[in-house]
Formats: sequence, C-alpha cells, structure tokens
Amino acid sequence: MAVNIDEALGLIARGTDEVTKLEELEARLKLGRPLRVKVGFDPTAPDLHLGHTVIINKMRQFQDLGHTAIFLIGDFTGMIGDPTGKNVTRKPLSEEEIQANAETYAEQVFKVLDREKTEIRFNSEWFNDLGASGMIKLAAKYTVARMLERDDFEKRYRDNEPIAVHEFLYPLSQGYDSVALECDVEMGGTDQKFNLHVGRHLQQHYGQPPQVIITLPLLVQQNDTGTAQQTQ
Repeated sequence: MAVNIDEALGLIARGTDEVTKLEELEARLKLGRPLRVKVGFDPTAPDLHLGHTVIINKMRQFQDLGHTAIFLIGDFTGMIGDPTGKNVTRKPLSEEEIQANAETYAEQVFKVLDREKTEIRFNSEWFNDLGASGMIKLAAKYTVARMLERDDFEKRYRDNEPIAVHEFLYPLSQGYDSVALECDVEMGGTDQKFNLHVGRHLQQHYGQPPQVIITLPLLVQQNDTGTAQQTQ
C-alpha cells in the first residue's frame, strides 16, 4: 500500500507531546520498509488501564500505515522496578507476580492491535543471556553524571534521599531493549522521556541508527498501588 509521507507524518504526530526527531522519522519512512515501533509495559498490575489506550491506539496507527508494533513486556525490568517519578526506592516485584500479571496483557492488547503486525516480546529473552559480565559492560556505556541529570534522581540526590545502585540499571535496561530489538521508533509517556533517550544513546554505542522518540501525554497518574505502568 502506497503511503503519502506527509500524510503519514501528520497522522503520527497528531496527539503527541513531542517527536524526536521528526526529520529522522521522515527519512525512515522514505526507506519504504516496515518500521519497528516499540512500546514497553512493565506488568506491575494484572490489567492495562485507560491511560494505556492512547499509546496503544498510536501503535495501531503505525500498523495501519504498514509498520510493525512491538509490544514489549518488561518481565525483567519489572523485577528492577521503574524509579520514574519516585522519591523513594521502589520495591521490585517478584518473578511470580510479574508472570501472573503478564499473562493477561496479550489478551487485552489485541482488542486494539492487529495480531498479524504485532510482535509480543519479553525482555528476559536477552537479559537472561546477558549475564553479569554483559550487564557490567552495558553499565560502562553510561555515566553517573548523566543519570543524575534525570529529574527524580537529581531531586533525591539534592535532598539526600537514598538512590539504590540497581535503580540506575532500569533506564540502562530499557535502553538496551531498543538495541536488542533494533528499533526504529520507541514511544512512551512524557514521564519516560529520559529512559527513551538512553535507548538512542545506547543504539549509537552499538552501531545502530538512533531510534526516533515519540512521547504522548499521560492521562492517568501512575502509582505503586495497583496501576499498570508504561516503561518505554
């Protein structure tokens, strides 16, 4: 199906908070191949919520334009716990809790997404094989100073609130997902902007073209007491 590039860009940009960088997205669209568009979800609750519908509908728009949506379930990163927006160290979920929650996600997401144009992936696929030495090598590709540029880390550091070392692994792991999946585009809520940019940074380190980042407004405030959380 022939797609007008300008019309595609207009559709993709509609309702977003920001597209970084639009000219790179245009260049990717001109390649004439299906783009790999990733969104990550940590299975921190058994159900997707209303706020997720905005980004899932945007995934469907990409599919209608002929592209591949990657619905990434963060079963590995969910056990770390996303520190985004937190002023205390978040309690990681157990493997059993993660798996129980993840089981319902595929059933729910196909109420919107096209099965034929969707990849459902789990980031334990590559992290279970990466091992301790691989994680150390990954950690060497980002600095503590850059991590402390992130708003919540900077605030906690300034207020002498504890920051556990494993919390730095969350944005690194989320960024590495983009490397493992060779993503062209990653989408997430505005609260995930820092994490999404880590993905661009790591892709460049691994010799990949950096992904285009699309952020969308948040409809539902996320918390630690039962709300499923966007990761990527």
